Amino acid sequence: MLQRKRYRLWAMKHNNISIFVTHVGCPHMCAFCNQHTITGNSQIPHAQDVRRICSKALEQIKDPENTEIAFFGGSFTAVPREYMIELLEAANAYLGEGKFSGIRISTRPDYIDDEVLDILKRYGVTSIEIGAQSLNDKVLDANERGHSTLDIVNACKLIKEHNFELGLQLMVGLYRSDMDIELENMEKVLEIKPDTVRIYPVVVLKGTKLAQLFKAGKYHLISMDDVIDLCSKMLYEFENAGIKVLKCGLHASEFVERDMVAGYYHPAFRELCESRIIRENMSNAFRKSGIPIAENAQGQRYHVTCAVSPRCISAAIGHKKANSEHFLKNGINIKVVGDEKLSKYEVEVRDVRVCI
Repeated sequence: MLQRKRYRLWAMKHNNISIFVTHVGCPHMCAFCNQHTITGNSQIPHAQDVRRICSKALEQIKDPENTEIAFFGGSFTAVPREYMIELLEAANAYLGEGKFSGIRISTRPDYIDDEVLDILKRYGVTSIEIGAQSLNDKVLDANERGHSTLDIVNACKLIKEHNFELGLQLMVGLYRSDMDIELENMEKVLEIKPDTVRIYPVVVLKGTKLAQLFKAGKYHLISMDDVIDLCSKMLYEFENAGIKVLKCGLHASEFVERDMVAGYYHPAFRELCESRIIRENMSNAFRKSGIPIAENAQGQRYHVTCAVSPRCISAAIGHKKANSEHFLKNGINIKVVGDEKLSKYEVEVRDVRVCI
């Protein structure tokens, strides 16, 4: 299922100088949102803060040409116009030769138009991420987003027409969503063809409407295992389509761990998803090699050496050896070796030994 295409996506690591404009510009509170917890910061930045952060980063970062100044949190294009320009002017002074490559912002889809895009272009913004969260109107309404799927589609079209890099942010497992809707969301993203995607499985935080719904028994979460399956499929399909997945899982944070009520938080969530992709590809490779896979196998057992890209060895073994243990329960003892010729997620069976 997952080994449809051989490809390489070992892109140079991209860096962000993240500056959080917490809640500023948000017209209302979405059902899932508590940005003070997500960012660990309740102070809004001003021009002097931008200059201080950028100056310090410029001294420390070795490859500024591969680094963007990023305004995250809130809805950047919905903040008061004077304040937005104040931040952009301060950041713009740190762009150019020997400095940072551009400015990245995140915002709502219903606060994108030709005028604001012209302003962003003027001050050196290169990348715009749209907080879509879902592309299903029922889910958007239930989570009090205040915009429609059509707003997302129109915003993406405008951003592309103005030649910005387009990013989409998705939130998996929202109130009133389900597996079918999430798979439909994935297909819609593939149709839009953004340059980048962030996949955020829902984390239910204290002080949010989702927390109230969860405690009242009105919001039921699907299992963690199913979410890993879903997100691993999204990760694979997006990368396979040439869409760079900047994030898969909420970033590790003491504030999130403190205020989490429920949800799908794990500090190594992306590793779990990559391991799941390789596990599926291992299973397919084993079957093609005539190696049976049977849960709680008894009797005949196999010792199998399989090769993956050297960068995928850890993911192939699995977080806390999860893949090794999974196959051992299925009668297969695996040994993983690296091969530079193999592409990301690719698996080849190299040696099979049968033990009675």
